[in-house]
Amino acid sequence: MENRGSGLLLHISCLWSDFGIGDLGPSAYGFIDMLHASKQSYWQVLPLNPTNTVNGNSPYSSVSAFAANTFFISPQLMLKDKLIEKSDLELFPEFSSKRVEYSKAYESKAKIFDIAYEKFKQADKKTRFNSFCKENRAWLEDYAAFIVFKKVFGGRLWTQWPKEIRDRVPEALRGLKGAHLDEIKKEQFLQYLFFRQWEALKKYANKSGVQIIGDIPIYVTYDSADVWTNPSIFKLDEEMNLKYLAGVPPDYFSQSGQLWGNPVYNWKVMKQNGYKWWMQRIEHNLKIFDKVRIDHFRGFVDFWQVPAGEKTAINGQWQKAQAMDFFNTLLKKYPDVPIIAEDLGIITDEVRDTMKYFGFAGMKILLFAFYEDLKKHPYLPHNYMANCVAYTGTHDNNTVRGWFEHELKEEDKKKLFNYLGREVSVDQLHWELIELLMESKANTVIFPVQDILGLGQEDRMNLPGVAHNNWQWRLLKDQLVDNILERLANLTINSNRSN
Repeated sequence: MENRGSGLLLHISCLWSDFGIGDLGPSAYGFIDMLHASKQSYWQVLPLNPTNTVNGNSPYSSVSAFAANTFFISPQLMLKDKLIEKSDLELFPEFSSKRVEYSKAYESKAKIFDIAYEKFKQADKKTRFNSFCKENRAWLEDYAAFIVFKKVFGGRLWTQWPKEIRDRVPEALRGLKGAHLDEIKKEQFLQYLFFRQWEALKKYANKSGVQIIGDIPIYVTYDSADVWTNPSIFKLDEEMNLKYLAGVPPDYFSQSGQLWGNPVYNWKVMKQNGYKWWMQRIEHNLKIFDKVRIDHFRGFVDFWQVPAGEKTAINGQWQKAQAMDFFNTLLKKYPDVPIIAEDLGIITDEVRDTMKYFGFAGMKILLFAFYEDLKKHPYLPHNYMANCVAYTGTHDNNTVRGWFEHELKEEDKKKLFNYLGREVSVDQLHWELIELLMESKANTVIFPVQDILGLGQEDRMNLPGVAHNNWQWRLLKDQLVDNILERLANLTINSNRSN
């Protein structure tokens, strides 16, 4: 990220559409046009992996680290490709324009997916589909089988499936796949449809001077195709049960730490096979994104593992991972891998040294900066180095306005105004902080769309630690009006960041 640039953070689900959830259709192309008009260089999205209501629709809890969320498939593009008829769109009820209605959207889209698949099966030529399946065979068939088997076995955890399927006994696996071949092919078809629409969208973005930044959660979900197909690279017992859980220890923010519940990696086993699964995962993401952010980067250096059965993260231990060997192996294969390391929270010198050694850009969050010494705080713009990505906040933060109105104490507001050199009204504060980052040394600055719009606390994307009512915010079609885009463009040009 040597060149100066700026961009916006907005997940696909947040885009406006008539189908209950944002998708890869006209609204996505329209958003790219807005990025281009406002001279932005980047569009950052959250993980594109499948979501479900069981995990609160979080994009960070998925049944696959490779598969995509098929509910982002655009019905309008399906209509254009003659996979459905115009009358099929009548199957969709009216939806809220302000909030994602996951269950309602999932149910409606499932109906047109059935229609599209039946029409696809009647097509004479399936060359592109067959090529897609061949190119993605490392994960695609097993993922599709996992989804189908979950339905066959009543949604149970994969460890509760019949032992021969749980343990992937080849003959039993072939038999069950053969018995459900059509359903498996349908899941593969939907992945094909997503990635075909995504490839076209990414090409349009790149042609418009916009690069797409993706997001890779370091850990995967226990009940996932990844753990079922690769149990040896995780710390499981002989019955495939979790031996340890991932998390972080007690700190200033939590007396009991955070217990995430993900399985931890068996780095010794992964090293023996050349980190094959991770190499495939990075390669896959480099195909679909221009740059990638790795969530919880510290986990590559050392990780907090908690014995399974614990109710909190208190009784865990730090364990060493394989950062130097892993990234040396990765960079031999992909010398110019464009990684943004999420290095927030308590970070050790070893983590910082690792990032510096490999030249990975870290993250700076401006909303974390006004609580301590205003000369030395690393998240204040005058302390930034060029090789970093600076944000007002991320998907886990409050909006600028919500932070100021509900989280910032009076003495900290005084620190903020002292740093700015004057008091600023809450209606203009978001622009002041945006300009502050624009003028900083950081090569890359990213702003959540909510902050460009000056929205309040009710429009934040996620409240960590709360299981419900997250990931639902949506951008209205007429919110990013011309005067906002023009103001953003002027700030971008004046700070030498225009695309």
